Amino acid sequence: MRDMRGLWRQVGLLLLSIVILFGALPAASQERERAKPKYDPALFSAKQWRLIGPFRGGRSIASVGVTSESNTYYMGAAGGGVWKSTNGGNTWTPLTDRWSVSSIGSIAVADSDPNVVYVGTGEACIRSNISPGDGVYKSTDAGKTWKNIGLPDSQAISKIVVHPKNADIVYVAALGHLWGPNAERGVFRTMDGGKTWEKVLYKDDKTGAIDVAMDPNNPTILF
Repeated sequence: MRDMRGLWRQVGLLLLSIVILFGALPAASQERERAKPKYDPALFSAKQWRLIGPFRGGRSIASVGVTSESNTYYMGAAGGGVWKSTNGGNTWTPLTDRWSVSSIGSIAVADSDPNVVYVGTGEACIRSNISPGDGVYKSTDAGKTWKNIGLPDSQAISKIVVHPKNADIVYVAALGHLWGPNAERGVFRTMDGGKTWEKVLYKDDKTGAIDVAMDPNNPTILF
């Protein structure tokens, strides 16, 4: 009798495994269907990359497009300042030739107001030849004029993100001095468009921040 009970227990487990397996198959199939592209890949078969300049900007780790203006782009060069194109890259205009620094680490345009542009100076891609920055710059007229709004000792700013509905709320990831300790590093936040800054993430004077990302569905969630 004991052997029969053990046999039926094994049979029951086998049947349960089969039910679970076949129950999971439709779910896996549905997941694959959802993962399929919603467009015909042939539409992009002829797509090719082309160099659009600017040809005097030098290497770059900062570029951004304006969501409400499909042909407007900003590019920040490691040693050539900020450039702007309003025709999809056919021509570029330098915007920051009068600045005291030319190394650009990050650019962000406010989705709620494309006239508001923030630039973090100081390339954060560490290498032997690198120029420090002198903080964050802001434009309220789409790059015509600029004002330095703080964090001058951060030297290398690698990322700026702007609240999607409030152009005054900005987060900055500052790497800090590349070859030595300093306190102005970590993640900073302004709630008033750069008039004041608060350090919201800081470990020590030897640890900087290289990136910050905002949940597009919930801007109070940051990574």
